[in-house]
Amino acid sequence: MGEFVNSIRSNVVFVLQFVCVVAVIFIAAYVVEKAIAKKNDVAERILSTRKIAVIGMFSAIAAVLMVLEFPLPFAPSFYGLDFSELPVLIGAFAFGPTAGVMIEFCKIVLKVLFKPTSTFFVGELANFAVGCSFVLPASIIYSLHKTKKTAIVSSVVGTLCMTVFGTAFNAVYLLPKFADMFFGGGEGALDMVIDMGTQINSAITNVTTFVCFAVAPLNLIKGASVSIITLLIYKKLSPILKKTN
Repeated sequence: MGEFVNSIRSNVVFVLQFVCVVAVIFIAAYVVEKAIAKKNDVAERILSTRKIAVIGMFSAIAAVLMVLEFPLPFAPSFYGLDFSELPVLIGAFAFGPTAGVMIEFCKIVLKVLFKPTSTFFVGELANFAVGCSFVLPASIIYSLHKTKKTAIVSSVVGTLCMTVFGTAFNAVYLLPKFADMFFGGGEGALDMVIDMGTQINSAITNVTTFVCFAVAPLNLIKGASVSIITLLIYKKLSPILKKTN
């Protein structure tokens, strides 16, 4: 807990920016879900007590899965493959986009408590924002019409959104921010990050090739694998979750 508090104190501005991003995404998800509920004439509360309890359980599972990440041969060590989006997507399919955002955020908080940040919260922000770019489109589409075909379409759309957003977000914001916070900023800091990619793949020579050869494949693999597993197990879990709901 002490390390967690110290990490926040030393990166207070970035943490506040992180919280603002979370608030904006949560409000957007809530507004969209309200609109879908009104369109479908559903009077059910978006966040009931039982839903919140299950959200907490799914968040804990997601946090454990986030810690258990696997290195990839085509990406630097600060990029890893984890399956933490699996309980997030299942929860979002079952309870809606707002629940998905809550699970995504609680997952990050619990993960930092389990394993303190090693990237000055840049990695955690990346995981949250990119995860939401996957879960939100998928769960919104699925909420409109809950069928197996829609689940497949929504998973494909979510994976593509995550790949495009994650690639652009890393190029424009996350990699420069990581270079600034991890290597002290200044001229040459970003080049040091790119060099970490070059050591693994000689084709990585700048930010564009970095995100194309390291970030995009990672997001495609993650989105596809999480989608396939969700589609295989969601039908069996759905009756249980609906009883809980």
